[in-house]
Amino acid sequence: MDFVDRLCDRINEIPGLPVTCKLGYLGTEESLVLYPLPGSRITAKYMDGTSDQQLNYEIAMKSKLQSKISSVLWLVQNELEALEELESQDGSFEFDELVITNKPFINQIDDQGWFVFLLDVQANITVFKEDA
Repeated sequence: MDFVDRLCDRINEIPGLPVTCKLGYLGTEESLVLYPLPGSRITAKYMDGTSDQQLNYEIAMKSKLQSKISSVLWLVQNELEALEELESQDGSFEFDELVITNKPFINQIDDQGWFVFLLDVQANITVFKEDA
């Protein structure tokens, strides 16, 4: 299923985004990342193997510039909150909605001056059974 890849691609299509979003966790330098959170679940199963799913993701940004993180994550949040469509490239899912579950918030600052802010989202999609 290519949902998380399409979501990452959509984030990177945001006009004026000064940093590229990648899948995975924060690196040692400035970074913007997208990764899954616990708590995702199947909300309905159908006889043909199709399922409705709620998927939890977090978008994290690390930088020494608190104002840059704040502006980037609010930009991402505003774009995702208005997201009405997301196409699967391999036909594995159908997008229903994306809900912002936590607006951007500060998570950490370390003794080297790195700030980390987070943005949490929940996607509701239909996942189609893969052909064997």
